[in-house]
Amino acid sequence: MTQNEILEQEDFLANKSAEEILSLLSEQLGKDIVFASSLGAEDQVIFDMISRLGLDIPVFTLDTGRLFQETYDLIDATEKKYNKKIKVFFPKHEAVEEMIAEDGVNSFYKSAELRKNCCHVRKLEPLSRALKPYNAWICGLRRDQAETRSGVKVLELDGNGRIKINPLINWTEEDVWNYINKYDLPYNKLHDKGFLSIGCAPCTRAVVPGEHVRSGRWWWETPEQKECGLHVVDGKIVRKNKDNNNE
Repeated sequence: MTQNEILEQEDFLANKSAEEILSLLSEQLGKDIVFASSLGAEDQVIFDMISRLGLDIPVFTLDTGRLFQETYDLIDATEKKYNKKIKVFFPKHEAVEEMIAEDGVNSFYKSAELRKNCCHVRKLEPLSRALKPYNAWICGLRRDQAETRSGVKVLELDGNGRIKINPLINWTEEDVWNYINKYDLPYNKLHDKGFLSIGCAPCTRAVVPGEHVRSGRWWWETPEQKECGLHVVDGKIVRKNKDNNNE
């Protein structure tokens, strides 16, 4: 199938289950599809679905060099449970060394611009290398995760024209954890300590009851700034209209 033919299935797939979406697109895309796992709770659900459905979809993750130990423990536990390797991509050391030499080891606290540059060096460039062999990738995005994700669709184009597949867009946080508990999935133990959305250690904190799920990420920035650049819709980040924010 052509890219346009796949994208035209959006309305058809919008009412399908996550398992149905993964099965159908895996069949249609074959070796052109990969799963980009951030090792979040949603990604553990997708990993389990891929395994239970017997889908031949490779999995990779990004190691920024600033992750929590609990995240490394989760990589190990997941690989052991499913007997499947997760390919790990790292940033280029020359770029990291240059950034730190120019802006300091904790430049991300100084400004949104420097934080986004850090995300570019540690996330976006490795992601670009990881995705290069593929025409489509799977993500664990949900619409209610953040203001910047309210417009996410099952199928969309990323900033480089690849098809991005979001099988869990209509899931709630409760749906995710019900699934994890039902199938006894491994998950990041920081979730038990109030860390609802987990990224790099310096840029992630625990949240208190009542705070938004992603309020612990880059907490010193305003909500509409809180994206690293990995997730765009039709070539741009989609932001919710503040006047219609029901969260």
